[in-house]
Amino acid sequence: MDADTLRAIQAPIKDRYRSDPQSATITLSARGSLDDQNIACKVETGRALAVAGLHPATGGSGMELCSGDMLLEALVACAGVTLKAVATALEIPIRSGSVSAEGDLDFRGTLGVAKDAPVGFAQIRLTFDLDTEAPQEKLDQLLKLTERYCVVYQTIRNGPPVEMRLQR
Repeated sequence: MDADTLRAIQAPIKDRYRSDPQSATITLSARGSLDDQNIACKVETGRALAVAGLHPATGGSGMELCSGDMLLEALVACAGVTLKAVATALEIPIRSGSVSAEGDLDFRGTLGVAKDAPVGFAQIRLTFDLDTEAPQEKLDQLLKLTERYCVVYQTIRNGPPVEMRLQR
């Protein structure tokens, strides 16, 4: 896809959102069901069933997906798509590229072994490796705009309010 095609696709959507700001707010959702045999949760992905379980560092078998890995995978997916869209819009040619995310976890926190150990990622590193001839100032702009418009990155970075409730 080139920049003109992307603009043509997005122009009517942007116009609608400008004229009717409420139409831009939608609710995304995810659903899962608790596994009745194992310590696992079956997450509906829309394409397949993803079964998440305990990480081996917390006693899991390693046969199920780790939700921490899934969070990093969501970050990689969103950042990769955002970077590609921004590169397309800015007409920055990219021959090939990869996106990787690493996150540091201290499992003592989630297992309740040490009260001073945090529960969750202490640090996440997101890296883009691009094969491009673009000048550095264009790449700096690409990174800045990718950071600005990546939904998952901004959600992790800014930590919106999250409520938890239990229903019967």
